[in-house]
Amino acid sequence: MAATIVEKIFSSRCGREVHAGEVVMAPLDGAMIHDITGPLAIRVFREMGGEEVFDPARVTMLFDHQIPADSIPAAENQADMREFAREQGILNYDIREGVCHQVMVEKGRVAPGEIVVGADSHTCMYGAVGAFATGIGSTDMGFALKFGALYFRVPESIHLEVHGAFSPRVGAKDLILEITGDIGADGATYQALEFSGESVHRLSMAERMTCCNMAIEMGGKTGIVPPDEVTWSYIKDRRGVSPFPLASDPGARYNEKRSYDVSQLAPKVAVPHNVDQVVDVGRVAGTPIDQVFIGSCTNGRYEDLALVAEVLGDRSFSDRVRVIIIPASRDEYLKSLRAGLIERFVTAGGLVEAPCCGPCMGGAFGLLAPGETSLSTSNRNFRGRQGSTEAEVYLCSPATAAASAIKGEITDPREV
Repeated sequence: MAATIVEKIFSSRCGREVHAGEVVMAPLDGAMIHDITGPLAIRVFREMGGEEVFDPARVTMLFDHQIPADSIPAAENQADMREFAREQGILNYDIREGVCHQVMVEKGRVAPGEIVVGADSHTCMYGAVGAFATGIGSTDMGFALKFGALYFRVPESIHLEVHGAFSPRVGAKDLILEITGDIGADGATYQALEFSGESVHRLSMAERMTCCNMAIEMGGKTGIVPPDEVTWSYIKDRRGVSPFPLASDPGARYNEKRSYDVSQLAPKVAVPHNVDQVVDVGRVAGTPIDQVFIGSCTNGRYEDLALVAEVLGDRSFSDRVRVIIIPASRDEYLKSLRAGLIERFVTAGGLVEAPCCGPCMGGAFGLLAPGETSLSTSNRNFRGRQGSTEAEVYLCSPATAAASAIKGEITDPREV
């Protein structure tokens, strides 16, 4: 019977043919916890009688949300997690490497065909390398840490066919915002979003991560790109995995199919206070902004920062705007540093921070005051997400963020 890539991954890992809609206990190839979700997962693990995690080599710990620790409770949680990592022999990247999702992929902690879970909703980003990756709650993670397996309902899939060529300064973030606005905040609930088409195959790994990262914003269980030459080229120096065919069969059954032509795509903006409230940038151009945040697991990679620098040119950021720029990982920071981007941003008036989540969750720094407006390359703009519940957050691409930071108001990047 013809199968989707997600059905094939579950069939392979479960050792038998399974189909969408079935409930299975699937073995896990990897599990990730971070400084916010980790403490509760560890507590649940202990309450279940856990003494040793299922496989220390397949568990990864990262600190990225409140680092360096910004409160005594955060410091205490992180100290407890460090002790647990030492006790269990878990790979602990601590505060050194950056945002958990970026680090998991770039360090080869996930590979095509694997099932990986993380105690964070944007774990779905790992589907960019052809894995089934999904976020789970801390209670489920406590179970996963002990048993190395988890119950899943194998998700149905939505096929997204993307064709055409992007116009200058229009890219993957604009595409995924367009798709989110089209499908809606709950239009893909518990379904896999499968990205396909010649335009997807032309996307870099960074751009694929941007698309898969936001599958959860439509209620999706995961986003996934079938592995191709781009995937295997990216994986070869990170994991000792030889290329193998992994793709949906012709005739595979999908819940629905949608098609997008990016040649007609304009820069997009998600307006407050929901990610699926998406408009062309022209609809909100001229809106004054107080802060621009460029970074996060969605758009904090070197390619994103290079685009910001291209738009910026030899100009400066507006004095009316606080511009916070955060590379997604130490590797991405170093690439940007060696390319001269960091110095360029600082000279232009930006504040460049060490790799972390930063303002994305409004937990550590960069919070908004009542009445303030933020333009952000991150993935969520819910009320109170980046500070006051009386503030507003707009979402956009790195190009739009850069143009707007120069002008001090939301700006079409094609006009700078």
